[in-house]
Amino acid sequence: MDVRTCLIVDDSRIIRKVARRIVEGLGFEVDEAADGIEALSYCVGLMPDVILLDWNMPVMDGLTFLRRLRAQAGGDRPKVLFCTIETAPERIAEALGAGADDYIMKPFDGEILHSKLSEVGAV
Repeated sequence: MDVRTCLIVDDSRIIRKVARRIVEGLGFEVDEAADGIEALSYCVGLMPDVILLDWNMPVMDGLTFLRRLRAQAGGDRPKVLFCTIETAPERIAEALGAGADDYIMKPFDGEILHSKLSEVGAV
């Protein structure tokens, strides 16, 4: 069986740690990035299967990262789930319009994350 990979992109070390524990429990190999620039650099070297993406980060926000990712060769392949506190319907629509596969409100738990990953066909 192929190893599934997940990149967690969030400026909060605590959120990355919590998400890592959940995603590893689902059988993913996990890497982390603290901002969009770090995440883009990672994706140039190794395109993950799934990206859990925060919206509000320093250096490069999640929406900018997503647009640049989707413009890269192979950047259409990862399932991207925004994991954010942004709850306004127009923001959700903006993220989905930019290429996000789904949207998770923080705080989230393992059941919610597993459900969303199932919905996008990642588990």
